[in-house]
Amino acid sequence: MNAPRTRRHFLRTSTALIALPMFESLGFRRFASAAPAPVAAARPKRMVFLGFGWGVTEQSWFPDVAQKGSGYTLPSGLAPLARHKSDFTIVQGLVNKDVSGGHSGSTFWLTGANEFGEPGQSFHNTISADQVAADALGKETRFDSLILDCGAAANASGHGQGLSLSWDARGKPMSGPKTPVEAFHRLFAQDSTPLQAQKTMLRQRRSVLDNAVESARELQRQLGKTDNAKLDEYFQGIRDIETRLSRDERWLGAPRPAPGLAEPQSSLAGYEEIELMYEIMIAALRTDSTRVLSYRQPVSTLLTSLDVRIDAHTMSHYLGKGAEYLEASEKRDRAQSELLAGFLDTLKATAEPDGSSLFDHTTVVYGSNIRTGHNLDSCPTLLAGRGAGLRLGHNLVVSKDTPLCNTWLTLLRGSGVAVERHGDSSGTIPQLLA
Repeated sequence: MNAPRTRRHFLRTSTALIALPMFESLGFRRFASAAPAPVAAARPKRMVFLGFGWGVTEQSWFPDVAQKGSGYTLPSGLAPLARHKSDFTIVQGLVNKDVSGGHSGSTFWLTGANEFGEPGQSFHNTISADQVAADALGKETRFDSLILDCGAAANASGHGQGLSLSWDARGKPMSGPKTPVEAFHRLFAQDSTPLQAQKTMLRQRRSVLDNAVESARELQRQLGKTDNAKLDEYFQGIRDIETRLSRDERWLGAPRPAPGLAEPQSSLAGYEEIELMYEIMIAALRTDSTRVLSYRQPVSTLLTSLDVRIDAHTMSHYLGKGAEYLEASEKRDRAQSELLAGFLDTLKATAEPDGSSLFDHTTVVYGSNIRTGHNLDSCPTLLAGRGAGLRLGHNLVVSKDTPLCNTWLTLLRGSGVAVERHGDSSGTIPQLLA
């Protein structure tokens, strides 16, 4: 029986609710279209994307642009990283040209999309670089990617209203654990549900999908050309769920690995929270639970844990506000650099079965879509790890208006991901490669 044409269509079962999109043929405007899924990579690598809000203290975080190459002086904001200086590269001059608004950094940081790039829509996004990597590198692991967040502190931490760093092929935000406790349980908690019961639940979920597809195909006959294209996007969403179910079936009954660290306390926040999230990320890589991670880091709680009394937003506008604000901004930078240095320490110290280290096979991206204040040019970008064949130990100043997505394209290809372009990329950055 056809649903009424005057309301949104729903597909209901006893176990799930799957909502169809709103169609022009039924009186509604068009939604965003999906980007095509990329092709899988030949060999597994690891990629980690660490994003922070509010930018940096530009006077003390960026190296002198005149000191290009390996002989540059490390600025004070990066001083805690001195022992790793030969193992990371700073890239200056990168822009996300279509970003509008000074605090939308996380929304488009890994996508390079134009928010208004879809006619008739007030918001549009595309797939993020971490999910392009996940499609290629995550086929053999329990989790194709692990998306970590800072929960309720996201907006207060300069990430804007963008919901996530990670966006799927249809330009929809993707969620993940918001605390170390949630992340720990997602990765390592053993499922006490009897195996047969797990199999039954998977069969039920597949039945739900079958019913959804059947009902959508019945509706398809009522739709015009534009809405049929939209329905194709809906079917793609169904296929994504089917892929996840197939992954669940493949790992059914397989015990979770031992994490090698104690279950986190729920009270941690700020500096200790980030530190523990880094430990959990290392454990995820070490146990090969996933090969792609993204982490939208907190800033507001970090400041509180550092006994900084100035709120994060006000602090980001330190220019012209006096020494106290500048000192607070620089204190944040040094703390974030300390945490990153510890993360790199552990990557280097964690051995692979062949005697190499995690660092040798991992690419670490660390940065923000905001330079400082509301300035969106020269996005802070630090790259570490040997997983993508990068030229490390350099201060690289690229030509003006080089798309940030050129970096993501370079890293993806260097990690074995067969992708022609990403976001608004105009090509790779050859100077980044060893």
